[in-house]
Amino acid sequence: MDTTARLLRLLSLLQTRRDWSGAELAERLEVTTRTVRRDVERLRDLGYPVRASRGTAGYRLDAGAALPPLLLEDDEAVAVAVGLRTAAGGSVAGIEETSLRALAKLEQVLPARLRHRVGTLHSATVRVGTGGPRVDPDVLMAIADACRRHESLRFDYDSPRGGATTRSAQPHSLVSFVRHWYLVAWDTDRDDWRSFRVDRLALRTPNGPRFTPREPPGGDVATYLEHRLSSRAWPVRATVALHEPADTVTERVWPGMGVVEPVDDRTCLLHVGADTARDLAWMVTSVDVDFTLVDGPPELVDALRAHADRCARAIGESP
Repeated sequence: MDTTARLLRLLSLLQTRRDWSGAELAERLEVTTRTVRRDVERLRDLGYPVRASRGTAGYRLDAGAALPPLLLEDDEAVAVAVGLRTAAGGSVAGIEETSLRALAKLEQVLPARLRHRVGTLHSATVRVGTGGPRVDPDVLMAIADACRRHESLRFDYDSPRGGATTRSAQPHSLVSFVRHWYLVAWDTDRDDWRSFRVDRLALRTPNGPRFTPREPPGGDVATYLEHRLSSRAWPVRATVALHEPADTVTERVWPGMGVVEPVDDRTCLLHVGADTARDLAWMVTSVDVDFTLVDGPPELVDALRAHADRCARAIGESP
């Protein structure tokens, strides 16, 4: 292996793991530890911030003042290209043009075989539902930073039902769910967990005091948000027992429709919500599973009866 190829291989290794010992690098490169030290110096001369650990012959590629060139494996390069194409049509405002510029740079240096794979996937993909509210990336970054630092937030929130309010919250996580960004946080004014649409809030600065993080509801932020959006936030809610196990039903329940709760190896519960009982009846029957209404308003019973009568009339005169 010539010096240039060895340097590229060394750089690739340093980018795959945080710490490497000199002996490990020498073994991977099939050279001596002395050669590794010389190659590390060459990388430093090229601007790569490779730091040697004191007391141990260890090396680490640190973050520098500028982003150094990255060496990506084939599957990593394809994943990045697909991610950039997705971001170009995403819900974060202002990121589309940046994503396209980065994608153009990446595709320019992709080998033909990888460029063909990315192009094939793109040409065979149709994006549906690309509309929706856009979110300022600076707001997302500010919230993410507050989550990481465990700093309280104050913000003005425009709720479609509650109107404009000023809220104080301890942020836990940002969740991207069905083309919307949500902040899941402990609402200090209401002494309970809440979710907030990021496109409906305006941050107030500076951030509030630091706090001790709480365990998220049920230990899973994603499940909490899905349950809240699928049932609690809707004016008409219901729970039905589906007469099939949860693992065979879950894939028929689309995101935001409802939450499946396992019961036993033959039954599960589906918690759903909608604007009207008629919508709810359609949603429940669309799962195409025998079910029993466990909890729901009287108008849902009427809607289910009307739905059954309509289906019976449709086949009443059929041979």
